[in-house]
Amino acid sequence: MTRLKLSRIFLTSCIGPALAGCSLLSAPSEARAQVNAEQVLNIGRNVLSMEDYLLAIQYFNLAIKAKPYLADAYYLRGLAKLQLDDYEGAIADCSLALERNKFKTEAYKVRGFALQQLSRDSLALIDYNHGLDYNPEDKYFLFYKGVALTELKDYDAADSTFSRLIRRNPKFDDAFVARGRMNLQRGDSTAALDDFNRALNISRSQINAFLMKAELLARQGNWKEAADNMNEAIRLRPEETDFYINRAYIRYNDNDFYGAMADYNYALTLQPDNETALFNRALLRTEVKSLTAAAQDFSDVLAIDPDNFHAIFNRGLVNLEIGEYTKALDDFNTIIRRYPRFHTAYYALAECYRNLGNIQKMLDNVKKADQLVANYVADPKRNPLDRPAIAQGQTNTEGAVRTPEEEEEEFMQKFNQLVTTSAAGTQQLAFNDRIKGRVQDRDINVRPADAYTLSFFPPEQSLRNLSNNFRNLETLNRRQYISRKIYLLSGDPTPSDSESLQATFAIEGEFSSAIESTDTPRPIDLLGRGVARIMLKNYDDAISDLTRAIEGSDDFTTALFARAYAYRRRSLSTKEGEGADMMARNDAMLAMRDLDAMLAIDPQTAYAWFNKGLIYYELNDYTSAIDSYNRALQIEPGLGEAYFNRGMAYMRQGNRKMAFADLSKAGELGVMQSYNILKRLK
Repeated sequence: MTRLKLSRIFLTSCIGPALAGCSLLSAPSEARAQVNAEQVLNIGRNVLSMEDYLLAIQYFNLAIKAKPYLADAYYLRGLAKLQLDDYEGAIADCSLALERNKFKTEAYKVRGFALQQLSRDSLALIDYNHGLDYNPEDKYFLFYKGVALTELKDYDAADSTFSRLIRRNPKFDDAFVARGRMNLQRGDSTAALDDFNRALNISRSQINAFLMKAELLARQGNWKEAADNMNEAIRLRPEETDFYINRAYIRYNDNDFYGAMADYNYALTLQPDNETALFNRALLRTEVKSLTAAAQDFSDVLAIDPDNFHAIFNRGLVNLEIGEYTKALDDFNTIIRRYPRFHTAYYALAECYRNLGNIQKMLDNVKKADQLVANYVADPKRNPLDRPAIAQGQTNTEGAVRTPEEEEEEFMQKFNQLVTTSAAGTQQLAFNDRIKGRVQDRDINVRPADAYTLSFFPPEQSLRNLSNNFRNLETLNRRQYISRKIYLLSGDPTPSDSESLQATFAIEGEFSSAIESTDTPRPIDLLGRGVARIMLKNYDDAISDLTRAIEGSDDFTTALFARAYAYRRRSLSTKEGEGADMMARNDAMLAMRDLDAMLAIDPQTAYAWFNKGLIYYELNDYTSAIDSYNRALQIEPGLGEAYFNRGMAYMRQGNRKMAFADLSKAGELGVMQSYNILKRLK
């Protein structure tokens, strides 16, 4: 059943109304010589109130850079991070705010809330008590303190806190819900039901009251009234998948199989990859003897979570019942390979072999299962039976807890699964839509940030601004050797529409005319045509042009940078076939050679180190990738993509702590995907 979640009801009150005279501006440039920190801070508040959390963070970054002693800037940035579910980042920023102003009481509230989300309730309680020292009657401090005490099972203190809160705020419906939950946890169902009803008397829109009341009634076996309360919750929030799953559970227990099935079906319409809905529907289909459909549901669960051994075992039982004995054998053997002392699987294997007419193997498996049970009965501690687990932290064998190495392996598997699941996703959102709101809830592809390259078109509006720390390119543009400016770009430079595509062909033609008009073309013209051809994905001819440019000027770092990109892109686009892997790896090595040559001339180009790190990542050399990203960040500490990719490399190594720290920093610097991955891996 869905439980009460901490509410963010205090957040809007922390921001305050939009300030007169402040407008929502485009992403600010860090190149401005003078920054009015107070004005930027006020704009950031406005943006935060509009739920553009990523853009708000960029404004607060500017304010902090201009005046690092401003407590409000750190607090507000922490508040924005909290809205993005970056709890560690919120804690760190609120701590920085309190170091600068210990009377910034709202920072205690936000930090305490973030700590509670991480189940650090004792530390959260300290923050709430600090806040109450300054504001003894603040209802939100009292509310969250009561919730923290409930989590710590200090029910008497929680009851006292909630009573104090309600005396001063008798119309505060959330307080009654939270106290009802506390009463429910300590076993006083009568008091809990009274609190839920009082909350609903105050507000019929109190969704948590309906949910908690439904849970209480379900515990009491009052399925009809429980369903009525879930109906109300669904009326208030019809888009919530979990509510239909909860109601299906209630309807099932009320023998309303048709209604339960309808709820699972609708839940999967809302969220087709919901593992719980698929698994439960499979069980229900098994019970009503819709066995082929049940087997498919279990297979769909396993497509999402290949290690869901409950699904493997149940699919085996279904295959056994419908006569798919070979498939059933595969499922039961899969279980036994991981859990060799799971006696039930041996009995199931014996039944398969009996149906296949192999009596000897049937007897062997029965004997094996009987022996496991006998050994367990004789000495349970020395001969435990396996109990298949499906979630991190559960035990594999009675009394055997997962080791840190196993947890690390599971973390890597979870990340790898996330990458695989997201590989086929698409993202076609406009700029403003892409950055606004709770971006951690977006379904975003999980892949490293792409390489930096060159383009004749300026990059799209972004929360992040590239510095000009690319000396050769800066000199080239400043001296205007060609009439067109070349821009540094993060991502694919391919034209996105027919107009820009035609413009790129025209640019290529201009440079071709200049090159063909002389016996000794200028290296700069060869660079220009090479960049245009990269934009058109003509990598072979681009490499030829850039090679001629480099031969004409062996310290031409911009051409080396562009050719490295072309080699890498050609390696990624190599078609499958005989020798394809060798050709792709050779191109990757050629790209690495060009970047090394460039860095030997100008070791302070962060973007070359970044691209080098990406090649190492794609070659699965994560240690070298991390080293390259370290070098990039030493030069450009604000390069958010480098934090993001380094975090991805740490995840590949199973280093959860470092991965999360880098993703949090990348999010702070405007890399939207970071918050999505943080949420999905927590």
